[in-house]
Amino acid sequence: MDETGKKRILPHTLRMVAWEVTRSCNLACVHCRASAVCEPYERELDTEKCKRILDEIATVGKPVIILTGGEPLLRKDIYEIAAYGDQKGLRMVLATNGTLVTETVAENLIKAGIRRVSVSIDGPEAGSHDAFRRVPGAFAGAMTGIAAMKRAGLEFQINTTITKANIAQIREIHDLAHDLGAAAHHIFLLVPTGRAKEMVDQEITPLAYEETLNWFYEEEQGCAIQLKATCAPHYFRIFHQRRKERDSAQVGKPAPAGPGGQPLHAMTRGCMGGISFCFISHRGQVQPCGYLELDCGQLTEKSFPEIWGTSSIFQDLRDLGRYKGKCGRCEFIKVCGGCRARAYETTGDYLAEEPFCIYEPGRTKQG
Repeated sequence: MDETGKKRILPHTLRMVAWEVTRSCNLACVHCRASAVCEPYERELDTEKCKRILDEIATVGKPVIILTGGEPLLRKDIYEIAAYGDQKGLRMVLATNGTLVTETVAENLIKAGIRRVSVSIDGPEAGSHDAFRRVPGAFAGAMTGIAAMKRAGLEFQINTTITKANIAQIREIHDLAHDLGAAAHHIFLLVPTGRAKEMVDQEITPLAYEETLNWFYEEEQGCAIQLKATCAPHYFRIFHQRRKERDSAQVGKPAPAGPGGQPLHAMTRGCMGGISFCFISHRGQVQPCGYLELDCGQLTEKSFPEIWGTSSIFQDLRDLGRYKGKCGRCEFIKVCGGCRARAYETTGDYLAEEPFCIYEPGRTKQG
């Protein structure tokens, strides 16, 4: 509660849903949160069930729907699912490793209403990228897929997960994203879940995390393409700190703006799980995010509006008075929130303080 005794409850307008439409994947990435393999998974949702879920989501709002996996292009009905969501007024996008994209696939995605495709690139050349993907030729396949998207006119972005193995290459990866003609470059910080639990020694240190996000802030100021920190909630604290410092030094100068003239990180939040974002598994389990595998409700048993509105886990995440440790008393809790998945993997408590944050809060907890 705040100093007036009122609960500090965040609004929870649904803005984005990541949907693992299949867990099957043709690659075997070392950092895969799902430990996905190239084989069928039992009890995955069929086409009609997927359409029903899209109907239910559309009654809650008009969020962005990220069709992800595994590798979503392994689903034969992926175009039908995408087209149905588009017809419901949902913004449909797709996350892929790029290796299965041909010009025909890209054209079919456009026809189905896919607005943008994200391609995961974790190294600036074949050696480093393929080491992540554990399949020779993955980099070449992704580049071929991107070229096909460009020929078809399908907008794409590059996603990169940062670890000790590639942190020194992040500048090169960003330059590659720009040179390829990507609309955006989104970076993710490694969360040790799934297969990534075996990569704990590849997590960058909390200090390197802070330094990387400060570099990110500086790079964003003059970036020609959208540069966004995803699954890196500390960035939103850094953004507000750095902007305040700059505004104090340069009174009257406008806030840093991304492509399109909008201060991207001034209008959103770090951890959105259960607040404006949720994840749906291949079997219909609703979770705060893909890295935080908590059962908030099964779509085979309950409707999406019921789960989104009443899940006790979501209620916890929306109540800032429930956050513990440094996060609970931090003045940046509304814009950051800490990584709930990392807190859970480290402590077993999704409301515990973010273990990778080196910032010391400047106020005491309210209420």
